[in-house]
Amino acid sequence: MTNKNLGAEIACDAACDSARPASSAPIRFASSGQAADLDVIIVNYNTGHLLERCIGSLRLAAAGLSVQVVIVDNASRDDSLSIIRQRLPDCTLIANAQNVGFGRANNQALAACHAPYVLLLNTDAFVSTDTLVRSLTYMQAKQHIGVLGVSLHDEHGHGVNAGRVFPSPWHTFLLQTGLFKRFLQEEDAVLAAREKPGVRECDWVVGCYYLIRRSVIDRVGLFDPRYFLYFEEVDHCRAVWKAGWTIECLTTTGVIHIGGASAKSEGELNVGRQIPELQIESGLLYYRKHDGLPGVLFSAGLSFLTDLILIVKHLVKRRPLAGLGVFARHSAAVGRLLIQTRLGTRPTR
Repeated sequence: MTNKNLGAEIACDAACDSARPASSAPIRFASSGQAADLDVIIVNYNTGHLLERCIGSLRLAAAGLSVQVVIVDNASRDDSLSIIRQRLPDCTLIANAQNVGFGRANNQALAACHAPYVLLLNTDAFVSTDTLVRSLTYMQAKQHIGVLGVSLHDEHGHGVNAGRVFPSPWHTFLLQTGLFKRFLQEEDAVLAAREKPGVRECDWVVGCYYLIRRSVIDRVGLFDPRYFLYFEEVDHCRAVWKAGWTIECLTTTGVIHIGGASAKSEGELNVGRQIPELQIESGLLYYRKHDGLPGVLFSAGLSFLTDLILIVKHLVKRRPLAGLGVFARHSAAVGRLLIQTRLGTRPTR
């Protein structure tokens, strides 16, 4: 570790120590209009059972900081609104009459945010006690960083890589079919080469903990409203990168992330704990936006080929024929959404 990095680490440790609460008194968040060090935006949809745990961990991490919390409820069907109003009165509530999607809901909350840093936090992401202080200290010391993520792990301690390379149809094809694993290892090596002590430089970070410099938002905006769910943070990181900032993932602190808590209230999830049709649609919109018509057609073509290969592998392994329906439905959804999005040029909702 260089002297410069060591100094930053010591400064971060000192800041964390000084920020720990001196008493057990509950920490209250700043009210709307008050000056704050950090604005936290939480989009909630049918996750009332997680809200108090999420906010509780946030309170502990906010010791020594002035933090405003804005919760946008996307027309939840559970008891989320009563929980927020009765048990979380120091959080600013925006209650939508309908579900406007993740990206648009975050965009809504920006009008109430004036701090120099904005954190987008999922309701199923529970921050460690040092996460906010370490993140802010690092961002303040590194003015070239536009977006910062942190390490992710599930409740069993299994780690998930939060800092990733930009997706491509070819990479997705290799990942889903299990073919040519050597090429995937080479992509992993690209990220490993960008690893530094305590931090990883990457292309984009998972949006469950997404810390943004306010000046970045003022210049490039936040999320493209065409994405209802998925790919919005990937798209945003591309805009941040093009504007001259870097994206990094801090590995010295992190969050427990359950994953898919809101999505599963809408039905069956895929193996990545995502809603398949929304994931397909957002992918089509993303590749059309960044790679044009050839990009979206290449993505769709590889998707059809993926399903065909998986069908063959399914048959070779003599698995139950009933399982083939998953691949057929996926290909049908890709074809239908190609038409409904007009080859990735417009969203369906």
